[in-house]
Amino acid sequence: MKLMNIGFGNMVSCERIVAITSPDSAPIKRLVQDAKEAGRVIDASCGRRTRAVIIMDSDHVVLSAIQTETLSNRLDSDSEDEEEIEQA
Repeated sequence: MKLMNIGFGNMVSCERIVAITSPDSAPIKRLVQDAKEAGRVIDASCGRRTRAVIIMDSDHVVLSAIQTETLSNRLDSDSEDEEEIEQA
């Protein structure tokens, strides 16, 4: 199981990520609000501004203070590392 750092020592499983989105659009804001009401939000932003919303396959929504591009690059580098290990 590969874990990705989403900031402040918090990690999520790479295999369980469905999407990484920006929190700025209205549909994502509604999704976060609905998840809060249902108790499915995990706030890993540590009180800072939310810069990325990570949607998991378990319907949990994870809030991160790290930019979406940074998280995407981390996810890509994890998958490239995994491919190199498999080829060796």
